[in-house]
Amino acid sequence: MLPKHRAPTHPGEILLEEFLKPTGMTQTTLAEKMGVPIQRVNTLINGKRDMTAETAILLARTFETTPQFWMNLQTAWDLWHAQRKMSRTA
Repeated sequence: MLPKHRAPTHPGEILLEEFLKPTGMTQTTLAEKMGVPIQRVNTLINGKRDMTAETAILLARTFETTPQFWMNLQTAWDLWHAQRKMSRTA
């Protein structure tokens, strides 16, 4: 169920707060483990990039989660914002 009064947490914030900070892993280390440029990790964490299927797979491999976990976070984010936008134009 989508939150009604606030946007769902962006996947990048979940990545930072629930995975990187508790483990002490830096964005640079994560990017190296994933084999991607640091900018890809940084823009995701800063909410300037959406979660892609490829990034979800790489994060799932790195943190022993599932790609669905990461994609579900993105889907919740996208749906909430789409519903808000559509309700303003209706």
